Amino acid sequence: MNTQKTPPSSSLEGIITTTGKGFGFVSLGEDSPREEDIRIEAGFLNTALPKDRVKIRLNPRVAEMQQTGEVLEILERAKMTFVGTLEKAPDAYYLIPQDNRVYVDIKIPTEKVPKDADKKKALVKLLPWADPKKSPEGEIVEIIGIAGDNETEIRAIVLDKGLPMELPEEIEQEAHQIKKTASALLLKEIPLRRDFQNVTTFTIDPADAKDFDDALSLQELPDGTIEIGVHIADVSAYVRPHMAIDEEARRRATSIYLVDRVIPMFPEVLSNDLCSLNEAEDKLTFSAVFTFPKEAFTDPKKEVYPETEWFGRTVIHSNKRFTYEGAQEVLDKKKGDFYRELNILNTLAKKIEKQNRDAGAIEMKSDEVKFVLDENKKPIGVYRKPLQDTNKLIEMFMLLANKKVAEFVGKKIGDGTDGKDESDEKGLFVYRIHDEPKPERLEMLQKFLARLGYKLPVKDGRVKSQDINKLLDSLKGKPEESMINTATIRSMAKAIYTTNNIGHYGLAFDYYTHFTSPIRRYPDVMVHRLLAHYLAGEQVTKEEMDEYKRLSAHSSEMEKLASDAERASIKFKQAEYMSERVGQTFEGTVSGVAEWGVFVEEDETKCEGLIRIANLGDDFYIFEKENYRIIGKTSHKTFTLGDKVKIKVKAVDIERKTIDYELVEKK
Repeated sequence: MNTQKTPPSSSLEGIITTTGKGFGFVSLGEDSPREEDIRIEAGFLNTALPKDRVKIRLNPRVAEMQQTGEVLEILERAKMTFVGTLEKAPDAYYLIPQDNRVYVDIKIPTEKVPKDADKKKALVKLLPWADPKKSPEGEIVEIIGIAGDNETEIRAIVLDKGLPMELPEEIEQEAHQIKKTASALLLKEIPLRRDFQNVTTFTIDPADAKDFDDALSLQELPDGTIEIGVHIADVSAYVRPHMAIDEEARRRATSIYLVDRVIPMFPEVLSNDLCSLNEAEDKLTFSAVFTFPKEAFTDPKKEVYPETEWFGRTVIHSNKRFTYEGAQEVLDKKKGDFYRELNILNTLAKKIEKQNRDAGAIEMKSDEVKFVLDENKKPIGVYRKPLQDTNKLIEMFMLLANKKVAEFVGKKIGDGTDGKDESDEKGLFVYRIHDEPKPERLEMLQKFLARLGYKLPVKDGRVKSQDINKLLDSLKGKPEESMINTATIRSMAKAIYTTNNIGHYGLAFDYYTHFTSPIRRYPDVMVHRLLAHYLAGEQVTKEEMDEYKRLSAHSSEMEKLASDAERASIKFKQAEYMSERVGQTFEGTVSGVAEWGVFVEEDETKCEGLIRIANLGDDFYIFEKENYRIIGKTSHKTFTLGDKVKIKVKAVDIERKTIDYELVEKK
């Protein structure tokens, strides 16, 4: 065995990912593949827990083997509270963490545990833990409830991500104080703003939406041009920097959309009432207003680009609250409230979408999974909600507003495509950026596609977004469409918030930001404030610049945690739904393979479960990682991504949110 000596002083810092088996990996970068991570074997974690920032020492490198190391020091704990199930032992209680990456149970003295707590879920604070030979100890923050209960499980999901559930009472009180002065503020602001109260305006949102933060207006001007306004709730008119309500929103950074509820960033008196663009109410808005030539609507060959654009504070009066389905019905029947306006907007939106795609915008289509819940929030039905023209209509005009706001500010401060970054001198802005895929991820995707008979032209570690679109277009209607869509998404970098503009690869925009949802995203509030600065000719102070840079990074992290919580709530409801269908058979598609079994996604509900190797038959199966399949040693029967199978629900663990399937038939 050949070894390459590594100097004893060789050390580095990184973020560790641990496993339930007691070993871990330290990432060399956010997007580095597992093969390049530093492997930390069991016994060398030195109390490191998931996502902790650690200092490690590298071991001597063994040729053709993954680099290993040892944790020297915990530099920063990622979290100090954990959710799990309490279990009574002779000497103490132990919290069994619900996050299976936490490889140790947390010990709690019996005298510090309430009666009847055994088998209940709890939130526990970790006490200082420095000796890996001893069990970590903790103290109970909250007994959440009985495992498996809806309220318990949803609360456990959110708390385990370190996210807050309820808003503090002082925040609610401050929101009510803001509302008391809102009428006076409205009267004061109306004369100072561009008035759209008499212009046809409406909102289009999901049927169950309660907060409406965007509206569209349309009027045909005397010169024949078409004026379209994208009007966004002006949260910053009511919420000033560093108010208590603002500080709380900064900490949260986003609203959390779970299957059965929304945990709002702002109190409902603001999000659902004062700032919401409700029907038949005058509202303060921040707007992007565009004019288009009449030919953009009447001439099929005419491209769609705004002739003029205007940004500023406005006041509107929404004439109609449409649901997506209601607006779609008007378009389909070619009659009803505001049909002409909807038809013009829809025609322009389709042209904008085509132009974006021609420029390289990548379209990842996926139907939304929705649950039908009974009065106890138990799922009694699951269905896929396809995207309609009205969904695209809203999406296209929100993209246009976000793009144009970012372009307006970016060019003003010299932060963009000219190769120069003058933002330190002239100011800064909060962008939504999306980097190109990493070369190593593209290589993995290319190999995966080649084994399925598809080609992706990768040159010098880069791929044109137009070529990705061609690939995805060629898959439409094919069994492997969903699987390759998923693999392609996983190869992409994550979109983040930053003050350093590099453009948005997935949208093929040189400039992009988030301007259109300030009720549910704090970065949009920051964008409104910065845009107001630049429109007024004001400078952004050095202190504000530092603050916006920090808040951008924080918002990206909070967005990921909220997204993780949202996915966990879906998995919980899927497990709960399938728990009532044990023994029933379904059609499914192989969505993943591993050395321990085959993952299958049920076709209608998208409920993913595992067929364990032991339940595949009498053969001995071999996992071929490089071919994304498992193969029977004797029968040569294979299971690979995209295979169609018939499955039976074998068992469900609601607490762990796992589903076990049994193979009935391979198609």
